Amino acid sequence: MKKLICALCALIVLAACAGENVVYKPQAQIMPQHIKKIAVRQILNRTEVFALEDKFYNELYDEFLRNGSYQIVSENDGAEGVVVTTISRYLNVPVQYDSQLIPTVYQMNIWLDVVFMDKTTNAPVWREPAFLGTQVYAASTLPGGMTEVQARDEIFKQLSRDIVKRTVDGFGSVWSENKKKVMNNPEYTTITD
Repeated sequence: MKKLICALCALIVLAACAGENVVYKPQAQIMPQHIKKIAVRQILNRTEVFALEDKFYNELYDEFLRNGSYQIVSENDGAEGVVVTTISRYLNVPVQYDSQLIPTVYQMNIWLDVVFMDKTTNAPVWREPAFLGTQVYAASTLPGGMTEVQARDEIFKQLSRDIVKRTVDGFGSVWSENKKKVMNNPEYTTITD
């Protein structure tokens, strides 16, 4: 009798969810209305790898221009929002070797600390302290392989798209791999994949 009641309850729940108007749609997360102009601050490089910040800045700036949702200006020309980025960690390690112990596949990881600041209130709208870009690539000596610079450029493209998407489309989502505080409620913390 218990099994019949459980099965009947499950059937009722499934029938309720089977309607054509039942769709999961999270609340839209909209940029504050007073932000119309965005600035991209020069990127800080806290790693020992020289000149990472210049190429990444150009890629991030170009990605905001390609998106076209907001006017991109310098910080002193009336920007209401500022993207502040720090390259906090760079790691490129071999993950596969051939029979003579020569590396054939590498994994590159670049971690960023990204903050989108509201300049009118001087408060962060969102912050990602462990924004991660990853590229696994074959050594350049192999067919279809990449150099370290090419792999780095791919990561910069990926990270730029992610930062623009986070800023324009859904700045309330959480992407970092570590524990952090949500800006509107400092007591609430979350851990994500």
